[in-house]
Order: sequence, then C-alpha cells, then structure tokens
Amino acid sequence: MDRDAFRPSPPGEVYTEHADGGATLVFVRDLRHPPAAVWAALTDPAQLAQWAPFLVDRDLGSPGAAVLTLVDGGTSVEQTAEVRRAEPPHLLEYTWGDDLLRWELTPSDSGTRLTLRHTVADRGALPMVAAGWHLCLDVADRLLDGDPVGPIRGAEAKDFGWPALRDGYADQLEAE
Repeated sequence: MDRDAFRPSPPGEVYTEHADGGATLVFVRDLRHPPAAVWAALTDPAQLAQWAPFLVDRDLGSPGAAVLTLVDGGTSVEQTAEVRRAEPPHLLEYTWGDDLLRWELTPSDSGTRLTLRHTVADRGALPMVAAGWHLCLDVADRLLDGDPVGPIRGAEAKDFGWPALRDGYADQLEAE
C-alpha cells in the first residue's frame, strides 16, 4: 500500500477495567487472519519491526527477559521487559517497563478475535494508549494481508490520524 494513502480504521471497541495501582485498557479487535498468523506477528522480531511501537531483542514466544526498544524518529529508548506467559497461539503476557500487556487470541469465524489488556499507572493515558495500539494494529493487519505500510511510530503517528483517534477513544472511555 502507498504509505501516504494509509488512513486508520474507525475507533473500535474499548473499555476500562480497574487494576491495583492503575487502570487496564481493554482493546478488542477482529482480524481476518488465523491465530497462528497473529501470534507470529506478536512474537517474531522481524514482524514486530514492521508494525509495533518498539523493536525487540528476541522472539517473545517464550518466557524470560527481553528488551523492548521504543522508537520515535531517530530517538530510541531501551526498556526492560519480562515475558511472563507465552501459550502459543492463544496467550502472550509481558511487562513493558511498568506496564503489563496481555494479548489473548481467540479463533473466530472470520479469523481471530484479539483482546489486548494494557495496564498502566495513569488512567488519563488510556485514550493515548488506545490510539497508539489502534494505529499499530491497523498496520499489523495490512502486514498480515501482504500489503505492508511500514511502522508508524512516535510523533509520526500524528500525521496518520492519531489525534482524532485519541479524541474518539477519550469520548468513548469517558462515557463508561
């Protein structure tokens, strides 16, 4: 796909769960791909490099320490991570700095229902987190379709609809 023609899909299904010391964004997305393909996109460093907001130092498909490098233009910041659970192709759970991410993949008639639970300390960050993952998963979906866009990370996301997504998710989460 021509990167300049890329536009995000409309805001999706999100809600909040309360967590000890923070809040959990629950982001639900249906993908047209089988769980094994989605699992590979979530764990394989080469695929993550094409859509995720970070680069990884190893395959995330097994428990243990990892380093996730957040990328924003020419700036990168390494953050420690720990894969706590990896049950291919259904459950992946890892820390990212102080955050906890839990990816649940359920087979569906059309492919996979992905449920991301991202726990953060600051509930006010949830609309921004939702907008960021929304763009990333739109890019991942294109990658899985064989029509890659290339990663959209950091400040560049503002050029691809991130502010409108953030505002839409803020309205949705405030209405809970």
